[in-house]
Amino acid sequence: MTPGVQRVLGFDYGLRRIGVAVGETVTGTARALVTLDCPHPGQPDWEAIGSLVARWQPQALIVGLPLLDDGGEGDMARAAQRFARRLRGRHGLPVHLVEERLSSREARERLDTLPARARRDKGAIDMIAASIILETWLRENGR
Repeated sequence: MTPGVQRVLGFDYGLRRIGVAVGETVTGTARALVTLDCPHPGQPDWEAIGSLVARWQPQALIVGLPLLDDGGEGDMARAAQRFARRLRGRHGLPVHLVEERLSSREARERLDTLPARARRDKGAIDMIAASIILETWLRENGR
């Protein structure tokens, strides 16, 4: 990788699916990669995540933190934090949490602009949400 360029992977954690996106600090942009199905609710596909980390060789991992409307932490926020801790433990990379309350709404809006075939993909919204989470982090921290 070119000196000064930092590649990051972003995750939209869910109990059934995890959206993944990749971005670079030099461009400040992110793109959706894939949505991973969880083999069992709440159990990430660690092998698939490990393959993505090995392939993209990020310098940091970004995880969306789904806070409640009042800014408090609910069950999903705690689950996302647990996922983030496990990512850090498994891959030894810095892991950053990004508040993501509006990412799903924006992902639905972006999804509406895609062709009908893409809109039928159940996982499309998750990987789009991951790219929005990553764009948020890049905007706030990446440059």
